[in-house]
Amino acid sequence: MPPSEMDKTYSPGEIEPRLYEHWERCGYFSPRGAASARSYCIVIPPPNVTGTLHMGHAFQDTLMDALTRAHRMRAEATLWQPGTDHAGIATQMVVERQLESEGRRRTDLSREQFVERIWAWKEQSGGTIGRQMRRLGASVDWTRERFTMDAGLSRAVLEAFVRLHEQGLIYRGKRLVNWDPQLHTALSDLEVLSSEEEGSLWHLRYPLAAAAGARRAAPYVVVATTRPETMLGDTAVAVNPADERYRALIGARVRLPLAEREIPIIADDYVDPAFGSGCVKITPAHDFNDYAVGERHGLPMINVFTPEARLNAEAPARLAGLDRFEARARIVEELTAAGLIERIEPHKLMVPRGDRSGAVIEPYLTDQWYVRVAELAAPAIEAVESGHVRFVPEHWSKTYFQWMRNIQDWCISRQLWWGHRIPAWYDGEGGVYVARSEAEALVQARERLGRDVPLTQDADVLDTWFSSALWPFSTLGWPDSTPELARFYPTDVLVTGFDIIFFWVARMLMFGLKFMNAVPFREVYVHGLILDAEGQKMSKSKGNVIDPIDVIDGISLPELLVKRTSGLMQPHLAAGIERATRKQYPQGIAAYGTDALRLTFASLATQSRELRFDLSRVEGSRYFCTKLWNAARFALRVLESAPAPTPGLVAAPAPAAKDPADAASVADRWIRSRLGATIAAVDEALRDYRFDFAASALYEFTWGELCDWYIEIVKPVLAAGAAPDASAAAQGAARCARATLAGVLETLLRALHPLMPFITEEIWLRLAPLAGVRGDTIMLAPWPRAADYPRDAAAEADVGWIRSVVQGIRQIRAEMDINNPSHRVPLLLQHAGPLDRARLQRHASLLAHLAGVGDMRELAASEATPPAASALVGDLTLLVPMAGLIEPASELARLEKLLQKNTQDLARTRGRLANEEFIRNAPPEVVSQERGRLTEFERRRVGLERQMAQVRQLAAA
Repeated sequence: MPPSEMDKTYSPGEIEPRLYEHWERCGYFSPRGAASARSYCIVIPPPNVTGTLHMGHAFQDTLMDALTRAHRMRAEATLWQPGTDHAGIATQMVVERQLESEGRRRTDLSREQFVERIWAWKEQSGGTIGRQMRRLGASVDWTRERFTMDAGLSRAVLEAFVRLHEQGLIYRGKRLVNWDPQLHTALSDLEVLSSEEEGSLWHLRYPLAAAAGARRAAPYVVVATTRPETMLGDTAVAVNPADERYRALIGARVRLPLAEREIPIIADDYVDPAFGSGCVKITPAHDFNDYAVGERHGLPMINVFTPEARLNAEAPARLAGLDRFEARARIVEELTAAGLIERIEPHKLMVPRGDRSGAVIEPYLTDQWYVRVAELAAPAIEAVESGHVRFVPEHWSKTYFQWMRNIQDWCISRQLWWGHRIPAWYDGEGGVYVARSEAEALVQARERLGRDVPLTQDADVLDTWFSSALWPFSTLGWPDSTPELARFYPTDVLVTGFDIIFFWVARMLMFGLKFMNAVPFREVYVHGLILDAEGQKMSKSKGNVIDPIDVIDGISLPELLVKRTSGLMQPHLAAGIERATRKQYPQGIAAYGTDALRLTFASLATQSRELRFDLSRVEGSRYFCTKLWNAARFALRVLESAPAPTPGLVAAPAPAAKDPADAASVADRWIRSRLGATIAAVDEALRDYRFDFAASALYEFTWGELCDWYIEIVKPVLAAGAAPDASAAAQGAARCARATLAGVLETLLRALHPLMPFITEEIWLRLAPLAGVRGDTIMLAPWPRAADYPRDAAAEADVGWIRSVVQGIRQIRAEMDINNPSHRVPLLLQHAGPLDRARLQRHASLLAHLAGVGDMRELAASEATPPAASALVGDLTLLVPMAGLIEPASELARLEKLLQKNTQDLARTRGRLANEEFIRNAPPEVVSQERGRLTEFERRRVGLERQMAQVRQLAAA
């Protein structure tokens, strides 16, 4: 589109979908470059296929896309690998709820029918995430999109399981696991959320056997429990061997109430003599600590629960079949009737619940498949210790080490129908055959038994995180030796939240080193958690969830209310959520566009653990987009009337003057210098994953330097050069200003592109031809180089002085309420040095233009200072005579407020510098900065007191 057709109003809703469709159609997201080109690869943390992207996903994707786009512009073969996770438990729950709404259960279908139903649901809902990612501008290589249950990745999972089993690193055993009685599956420790809840502590009397009773006065011992229903599985009572109260009873027996069987009294250091009575009931099949005690003492393991957490046949017949909580009430009732309850106390305890179902978890004894992780963990720990893998921020490595050095074998089997089915087959005699196929298992059985036998495959599936642990290399073609695997593995960085360091990061490291003999990524950038504006975690039940697409495209209040109040697990919360939503978003949510949201996300990406998201920040980013848009419209109007530059690859950063009149002005030199500093700052920020620093540097340069200063400075230069009677010098200055404006803006767009891809592309396609740049898209244009815009200290010092003088005069005008720019104010300069005088002479016309100054002169040393408003620029005092401009009493009040604030600042700084601990512990540059502030505050105090004296003089005149 020709520059003249650039819309007056910035409309992201029209621009963004159009550009993304074009990018994807042109294949710009696929890796490019010669085989010798450096590669760069990020694998996306695969979101759940049946879900939608929330604010955390959008935040994370923005950061990954910014890195991907920056490296793509560096002409690296760049791959951002997309894909989704089959999310075993979550997906099965979704489809089971659908069946429940139809009045059916999963077990009403065959396994094959149920899995077929899930695949149909996946095809129906799986595209939601892809559409959201496209709207967010994610430049993933869609041609390589993977799914953890697709054929290639399923083959990788099968191969990994079989290899680990062949090496003795996967085994099957009867162990205590976290059991979800609602989902009927084992869970890992990481899938269990524990929180403090109110409960009771029951002190129960266990009668001593006849012989033991003769050894003490009381005919019983007292044990304390928070779960009376598990007592039916007790196989011992334990005491501390050093506890004098019970030493004589060690080896004796008690009669287990209700179960009417005898169990021994054992000694174990695990028992805390100070807790309760000092006697502890041991239930090895229903408590993890008791399980360890039971193994040490060879105790029987009696499971008294069914998979639904009902009492089984091990319980007395009258109790069998009761739900665990019904059983608790009945057991307490019977014990009370028998006089076997000593007392009941209120007790706060940590209650474990499944992170998906919310059901109370039961320790449950069952056969499961495990990975022996000690052998895998050791090299993964060493990889981080040696620096082969670096955590950013570094302190997250401590979290990683803490878990890895205390790691337990990983339970990888899940009692689900959706997922990778465990490749193990059983014969009728208890034989187990792990193989890549049933045919291979049949061969194994024939070799072992000498005959053909029917085999049955294990009904369990693998933990979802097993397939996710293979993600960095399975997505690239492993177990085959593919060109992609050779080129992109190890990947460069993993971008992830701290909440899955254990779930995913550690397991990828272990599996990557095991199967690829190399770490899966060189750096792990761990970002914080996105919270709402009040610092609360976003959740459906709190009614504070914000859909990122609603921020991009907007949503009306009625639509927002429906979205927030439908499908609540606790429907009674809907009224409160509606009230809060109406109050917070009375007009719904405005459409801010993708770039505004992305810039906000980048600015939020500090190293904090918690990141507060506030729509007011998105609004500020939207204003920034408009500022950039308007600056581009101005530049395009200027440039399209000028002769076309010679086409090149990039605009010349500092075009050589063809005529002496074309020498760059101080403003041209300054903006180029500042651009170079900005690019260097962005390079460093991206290298350190400080996206907030990159966003801040680009924002400050664009708004605070290019738009507010440089463009304003060159407007009269451009106008003068375009006048019919313009001199050669004026024309030359205008030519240089146009070249500088074109080159700086084009380069700035390239630097902004990773954070704000759409607006930069839209402007660049119009600007590039006028700046002498060839290219079909900004995303393949070269990344800007700071070296092309070397620092110009002299220009920066001069413009810094100009800005300070102008800001000082503008402050005086504002405080004196002289807002009419056509009202020229006189300016006197006091205590000017030689450099001030030289700058005043060089830049007088610029000061007059920018600050609305009329007559300017230096106050003679012998000349009396008239009553005047003042501002300080170093040692230079700017004076605007007050006579005829101010009302003395109001000015005096203003100065008194300024003096009061300065006095407070001065006192704080003095106190800080008087603090020996601060001087000793603060970095030297901070101490030096504080000393500089002290000097400035003291100088300002003197100036303010002098000015107040002058106002009093004016008032008295």
